Amino acid sequence: MGNFYIEDWFPLFMFASLGFLVFTGLPVAFVISGIGIAFGFLGMAYDVFSFIEFFNIVSRIWGGISENMVMVAVPMFIYMGTMLEKSGVAEDLLECLNMLLRKVPGGLALSVTLMGTIMAATTGIIGASVVMMTLLALPVMIRRNYDPSLATGTIAASGTLGILIPPSIMLVLMSDLLSISVGNLFLAAIFPGLLLASLYTVYIFVRCQINPSLAPPLPEAEAIHGKELAMMVMRSFLPPVFLIVLVLGSIFAGFATPTEAAGVGAVGATFLALVKGRLKWPVLKDVCERSALTGAMLFFLFAGATVFSYVFRSLGGDDLVIDLVQGAGLGSWGVLLLLMLIVFVLGFFFDWVEITLIVLPIFAPVIAQLDFGHHLDIGGIEASEAQILTWFAVLVAVNLQTSFLTPPFGFALFYLKGVAPKSISIQQIYKGIIPFVLLQVLGLIMVMYFPELALWMPNTLLE
Repeated sequence: MGNFYIEDWFPLFMFASLGFLVFTGLPVAFVISGIGIAFGFLGMAYDVFSFIEFFNIVSRIWGGISENMVMVAVPMFIYMGTMLEKSGVAEDLLECLNMLLRKVPGGLALSVTLMGTIMAATTGIIGASVVMMTLLALPVMIRRNYDPSLATGTIAASGTLGILIPPSIMLVLMSDLLSISVGNLFLAAIFPGLLLASLYTVYIFVRCQINPSLAPPLPEAEAIHGKELAMMVMRSFLPPVFLIVLVLGSIFAGFATPTEAAGVGAVGATFLALVKGRLKWPVLKDVCERSALTGAMLFFLFAGATVFSYVFRSLGGDDLVIDLVQGAGLGSWGVLLLLMLIVFVLGFFFDWVEITLIVLPIFAPVIAQLDFGHHLDIGGIEASEAQILTWFAVLVAVNLQTSFLTPPFGFALFYLKGVAPKSISIQQIYKGIIPFVLLQVLGLIMVMYFPELALWMPNTLLE
């Protein structure tokens, strides 16, 4: 039996400390960076870390995150989504979709799903999306005698699509952590994101077709027809869709980098607010303040995660993780399934930011060494390490969708409950999200079993 040295287990103690301190309610950025600094000093006491290494952390923050031009896209995408929300563009879009789908079973619920899909392509701010759709749609759905569980589940699930469908802030962060192309990752996430939206749509349609009382149709007296409906589509549906196509199309066609496209999106969202006559000073001030605060919070988290991951690796964390995985003897698929289970369980207790910043840098080297045979070969071409990491990133992104919906710390559920009418109980919300969590797990299994869903588009467009 080998000798036991406590310093060899410092990386594991770092995780245990993180799990404990997150529940104290302290700001996560302070917790992550504080643990890294504390264990750095602890490592100095055991001669496994040197003080001079703290200076390497500073250079990694200022020479890595701060100089990464792709990260400039984050605050502009935040601004774009916030402006579309505050200017009333999203409200007009929901009303238009509701009129177009008024005769379809569960038409209003389907409208919420489609709006969530469209708005997902404008922002990755889940809290803003869920709150916005709750305020706009839930009172209307309750007034029209929709089943409360179906209504709340639809809003919560649709509001979380923004974390996966590009241009997603999470995907920008993942590309930086894994050192892969953000454009390729955007392409890889499109089909999986639309797959989840399609699963939601099919579920709502089938369930409301079987039991129409869950979602009564819009009264014909409130319907809009003919030229008036056409004008509504021109005014409320086409502008935001055109903006999304302009932003994503410029990235995928190679006309613009994600950073440049984010600037176009921010200007376009401001222009739409101006055209609608809603670009008032209080609106602009509120949008800028919220964008600045959200961006500052994210970059503070990036810096804290840099401290944590550097100390973790310096203390031998990478070797410890690889040794534990190899010692388990699970094989490549066993390791992948174990990692997916870990991410799923962490989603019950942590936000996507913490999971992404901690899990990806640690497990990416493990995934890159795994052999999946010919499972990832698209068109007979052997998958490269970058393609394996891209597929893994998409799997994690789909998996992290569940972190917003799973109690006890499903943030989308808290956002929804916080602004929902008092008649909506937390039990109804929990009941409503169960089918959608199962649909997300089904989507994860499909992307895992059919890697073409993630890899076909980047492989095809890069040929």
